Amino acid sequence: MDTLDRPPAHAPAPSLPRSSAGLVLSCHPGPVAAVTGLVTALAVSSGSGNGRRLMVAAAVLAGQLSVGWCNDAYDAVRDAGVARPGKPVARGVVGRGTVWGAACTALFLCAVLSFACGSAAGAAHLAGVLAAWAYNLRLKGTVLSWLPYAIGFGSLPCLVALSLPGSPWPAWWAVAAAALLGVAAHLGDVLPDIEEDLRAGVRGLPQRLGPARVRLLLPLPLVAATAVLVLGPAEPAGRGVAVLSGVALCAVVAATACAGPRPVRAWRKAALAGTVAVAAADVALLLARGAEIA
Repeated sequence: MDTLDRPPAHAPAPSLPRSSAGLVLSCHPGPVAAVTGLVTALAVSSGSGNGRRLMVAAAVLAGQLSVGWCNDAYDAVRDAGVARPGKPVARGVVGRGTVWGAACTALFLCAVLSFACGSAAGAAHLAGVLAAWAYNLRLKGTVLSWLPYAIGFGSLPCLVALSLPGSPWPAWWAVAAAALLGVAAHLGDVLPDIEEDLRAGVRGLPQRLGPARVRLLLPLPLVAATAVLVLGPAEPAGRGVAVLSGVALCAVVAATACAGPRPVRAWRKAALAGTVAVAAADVALLLARGAEIA
């Protein structure tokens, strides 16, 4: 080969964008965007000022990033052992130490941003984020695997309400509904991976129950959240809220009916669609009641 045809000595450098992409993907970008968007919308509907909305959004974003990175960094060896797809750390796309560093940095920023929203708001939100870390590091494989989700999601209305002027305590029904949505999120997130988790030795509550029981259980916290959001607030539900609750209840019935012990593919998709419809209705109900959460 002629000297002019040789690649330059610095040709391996393009690995940097690949590593950066791996870092982004390892934070679980879908759930991070969904939770951050939901809490930001809740802050908007609660009537907080633009500055507080941005601070709440930044605190939640940092917290969710820290949880996602912690999860992938801690599970890297186990994910590699079962060849789990979509795990950049396990595949060596990004270094485990790099992801741990990102997780710790995001946790520090989460603490700073959360306490910038107020001491009570910061304490509540940080408690939820630390509960999520406890899930990643220990509770994922125990019968209490649902608890960090309940605490983590329940802390989000606390952050929004306590960041308002005067730091009012959030309404009980907002915290309860968010906690129930968290339990449902745990069941729905684990359901597709139960067999893989069991092979990897993960025995949280959903894994112990098995896929068939989890499919039957999943709609229950969602319909409970619907009931709390409709019946909990002192103000009677408006027509739009009543319609949403009716849609949610019908979807729950459909999802439960389709979630038999050995569902065929079409029924499994119908059950999933029904569950997603309930969750969407519950989120809409929570946002519709945003001005009443404090």
